[in-house]
Amino acid sequence: MTNEMASTGNKKRASESRAILTEIVFPSDTNHLQTMFGGIVMEYMDKVAAISAMRHSRTAVVTVSTDSIDFVAPIRVGDAIIVESFVTWTHRSSIEVYVKAVTENLKTGVRNTAVTAFFVFVALGDDGRPTVVPGVIPETEEEQELYITGRDRYLLRRKRIDERKGHS
Repeated sequence: MTNEMASTGNKKRASESRAILTEIVFPSDTNHLQTMFGGIVMEYMDKVAAISAMRHSRTAVVTVSTDSIDFVAPIRVGDAIIVESFVTWTHRSSIEVYVKAVTENLKTGVRNTAVTAFFVFVALGDDGRPTVVPGVIPETEEEQELYITGRDRYLLRRKRIDERKGHS
């Protein structure tokens, strides 16, 4: 499926938006179980996702939604946390970004996926109003799978928002 809503016809490769942050987890980043605070992880994810959205749109962006933040494994003191993101799908002015946080045991090199999520941003023009963004060209298998299912996630978000506004 192509991004029929990008009226400019411009498209960018998903890889052009890829952003990566690597940090070491210190005791001050953790709770009483010595696992990383979820809020800190979410902050890292939002920042990296915003960079991906801005790389894709080359505009200012604002976070409008976070979907499916799934904490699937603990992040422990002494681990490295690698947060990676890329644009998966766009619609007019909205940009969906997939974000994954992976832990790395720095002694053994073993890596595990710890958190996954989708963040959605709206691109803003110089006037502060939503502006059209380029479509996405997925290349890797992961990018293609997420792109194909992007429209379905968009429609579910729209439905959820409409229901909350009382317009269902």
